Amino acid sequence: MCCTRGPRCSPHVALPRVALSCFIFFPNAQSPPRALPIPPQRHRKKVAKLGKPADQRKALMRSLTTEVIRHGRITTTLVRARAVRTHVDAMIGLAKDGSLHSRRQALGYIFDKPLVHSLFEAAPERYGERNGGYCRVLRTMPRRGDNAKMAIIELV
Repeated sequence: MCCTRGPRCSPHVALPRVALSCFIFFPNAQSPPRALPIPPQRHRKKVAKLGKPADQRKALMRSLTTEVIRHGRITTTLVRARAVRTHVDAMIGLAKDGSLHSRRQALGYIFDKPLVHSLFEAAPERYGERNGGYCRVLRTMPRRGDNAKMAIIELV
């Protein structure tokens, strides 16, 4: 080894007949700079965490899904709109299926029972020829106060 850094300095030793020292990179080799902890990278993680624990995130998605289906259009932040789009599409897909099992799955997710019944009545004729993409996310002006990116999510 060429210095007191231990096995981390092995690439310097692998060079033929070149005596590189860590003093070039760290003038004070006894105390190298501490590395800041690097947060783990979220490769292939498709769930938007929205800065909330899992139970709060699930409750937020359920309530936003219920309101989008009830009103047809809501205004929320862009990240929330993109996250709730998959849930709304899934509920409309269940309504297009129309089976008893699909109805019970939708009743377990959407808060309002009459809303589920009206969704199951209206969805097959409204979205019968469409294969997915039942929501549209439109970007709007940033929110006043904290400048958060806002969006309108609406049913097509």
